[in-house]
Amino acid sequence: MNASSTILQSSVDRAFAVILRARQAYTPELTPYEIGVITNVAVGIATISGLPGVGYEELVSFPGGLLGIAFNVDEDEIGVILLGEFENLHAGDEVKRTGRVMDVAVGDGLLGRVIDPLGNPLDGKGPIDSDERLPIERPAPPIMERSPVVVPLQTGLKAIDALIPVGRGQRELILGDRQTGKTAIAIDAILNQRGKNVICVYCAIGQRASAVAKVVANLNEKDAMDYTVVVVAEGNDAPGLVYITPYAATSIAEYFMEKGRDVLIIYDDLTHHARAYRELSLLLRRPPGREAFPGDIFYIHSRMLERATHLSKEKGGGSLTALPIIETTAQDISAYIPTNLISITDGQIYLSPTLFELGVLPAIDVGKSVSRVGGAAQLAAYRSVAGSIKLAYSQFEELEGFAKFGTRLDDATRKAIDHGQRIRACLKQSESQPVSMVEQICVLLALIAGLFDTVPLEKMNDAQQALQKAATQIPADVVDRLTTADKLSDADRKSILEAAHQSLAFLQPKS
Repeated sequence: MNASSTILQSSVDRAFAVILRARQAYTPELTPYEIGVITNVAVGIATISGLPGVGYEELVSFPGGLLGIAFNVDEDEIGVILLGEFENLHAGDEVKRTGRVMDVAVGDGLLGRVIDPLGNPLDGKGPIDSDERLPIERPAPPIMERSPVVVPLQTGLKAIDALIPVGRGQRELILGDRQTGKTAIAIDAILNQRGKNVICVYCAIGQRASAVAKVVANLNEKDAMDYTVVVVAEGNDAPGLVYITPYAATSIAEYFMEKGRDVLIIYDDLTHHARAYRELSLLLRRPPGREAFPGDIFYIHSRMLERATHLSKEKGGGSLTALPIIETTAQDISAYIPTNLISITDGQIYLSPTLFELGVLPAIDVGKSVSRVGGAAQLAAYRSVAGSIKLAYSQFEELEGFAKFGTRLDDATRKAIDHGQRIRACLKQSESQPVSMVEQICVLLALIAGLFDTVPLEKMNDAQQALQKAATQIPADVVDRLTTADKLSDADRKSILEAAHQSLAFLQPKS
C-alpha cells in the first residue's frame, strides 16, 4: 500500500468515526401533529373532522397549498372558510394545522404595488419586498392611546372640505346608489394627498377587474401610486378572499400608522363584503337574521373601523382615516347595512342620484350629509365661511322647490335663488381635478361676499378658473396664516377679496 492510499484510508476512518459518534449521540424526538379529514366541500367552505386542538380563526392547510380559516369550531366537526378555489379538494383529503392565524406582508415595499389579500402580487412587478408580517385581525387601540381629531384631511373637493370636513383619524362613510360617483370621490381624495406625506391604501372588495384596472391606471397617470397600496379581491374570487380583504388592508395601513405616518384607507365597498360574509355564514349553517344576514354582521364592520384613529404622541402620533363606501338601493339609506355603518362611523357623505342626473358633480346632497368630527379639525378660514354657505344653500334648495310651481317671487326670494344657483355652480367640480386649500378659500370668500352674484351662470366656470389663478399670487405669509391661524383676520380677508375682485373684473357686466 502506497502513501496516498494510506492517507485516504485514514480520512475514511476518521469520517466514519465522526458519523458513528453522531449516530450514537442522536436521540430521536417525536413531534406529534394533528391531521384532519375533509368530510364535505362546498362553494367557499369545507367541513372537516379531526384536529381536536385547532383554535378559532387558525389557519389550516389543504392539499395543493390551499389555506383555510377555522371558523366554526364545534365538538364534532370544524367549518372552514377556504381562501381560494375548491375544485381540487375532495372528501377524504387530509388537512393539517398550521399553528398560526392569517397574516399579511407589510412594509414600505408594498408602496406602488397591487396585491391580493394573501400578499401575492397582481401587477407583474415581481415578488413583494417585505420581511415583516402582521395578523389581519388586530385589537383596536385602547381609548387612552388615542388623541382627538384636530388636523384636517384635505380631499381637494370644495363641497367636502368646506361643508362636510374630514379630519385625520376620522371615519366618514360615503354612500349612495350605484353609478353616482362614490369611487370617484374616494380616488380624488387619494390624488389630493400627493405631496402631503399621507400614505393611501385602496381596498377593492368584490369589484370587477375592469373597474380595478381603471382605478390603477388613473392612479398611475396622476403619479399617485408612489404613495398608494392597492389591495384587490375581484368579484369572481372565492368569498373567503373577499371576506378577509378589508382586514388585510387595515393591517397594512396600521403598519404605517404605528410608524407615526398619516394614512388614508378606502374600503370600496363594504356592501360586497357584507354579502360575502352572509354567503359564508349561510353555507356554514349559522342562524340567519334580518335580510338573511347573521347576527354578528354589525360586529364584523365595527371591529374593523374601530382600528381607524389618531394615536397619541406617546404612540407616535400617526393617524388612520377611513372612508368606507356603501351602495344603497333606490336611495334607501335606512336599510340594514347602511344604518349599521352610519351608526359606526363619524358622519356620512350621501350622493344623490337626482343631482347626478342633473349634472351636479360631485352629486353630494349637503342636507343629508354630515361630519360629526371634522368641524373641530377644520381650518379657521373654512369655519368663517362654511356656516353661511350651508345655510344659504339649504334655503335655496327649499325656495327652488317652491319656484318650480311657477309662483310669483319677490325680489328677496329671487336674489336668494340666484345666490344659491351660484353656490351650486361653485361646488361643482370635475373628476380628478382636486383644488388646493388656498384656491378653495378664495372661491368661498368671494362667494359669500357676493362677487359671483353679477356673473352670468354660463360664465361661472371661467370665473372660478380666473379666481383660482389669482390665488396662486397670494403672498406666502398670508397662505401660512390661513393654515396656522386660529381666526381669519380682517386684513387677510380684505387682501383675498381685493385679489378676487380684480380677477373677476373682466366678467362683470358693463354699465
